[in-house]
Amino acid sequence: MPAPHIRQARSDDEQTLRRLDQETWSYQHAVSPPPGPDDPFFRETSGPADHLVAELDGAVVGYVRLGFPTGLASNAHVRQIRGLAVADAARGKGVGRALVQAAVEEARRLGARRITLRVLGHNTAARRLYESGGFAVEGVQPGEFFLDGRYVDDVLMGQSFTPPGATT
Repeated sequence: MPAPHIRQARSDDEQTLRRLDQETWSYQHAVSPPPGPDDPFFRETSGPADHLVAELDGAVVGYVRLGFPTGLASNAHVRQIRGLAVADAARGKGVGRALVQAAVEEARRLGARRITLRVLGHNTAARRLYESGGFAVEGVQPGEFFLDGRYVDDVLMGQSFTPPGATT
């Protein structure tokens, strides 16, 4: 099985990524309502430069969105995975793992000292994926969200590292 090819998103990926977002949306991993058919995928705060995409056989089958956890200068050394999706047909083919690894590498390349993410407590498949990528649970907010008729925990995961060329 060929490994996924990871590349920087381009503006012409908009329609493909919008469709992928709509097809993969679920309360299993999303806290916001489903995206509307005309909602843009790229926004002012998260454009193509903030996304890495995965391709298999030349087709886009997943993405990861990187951003900052806040707009504060005091934590500009932290990047956050702010979204990850893999097409159903591409699951089990290493796409999610490749995207997580690429996100960590990109955060390091950008000079980050930490990378974090938030994942819903009931999303055990995603939690295992992130753990396999070096993330550890750093906190849990019990019952933080009410989704699909039940209260769901919000789990903060992260990892720290020294970026290339940095001193401790």
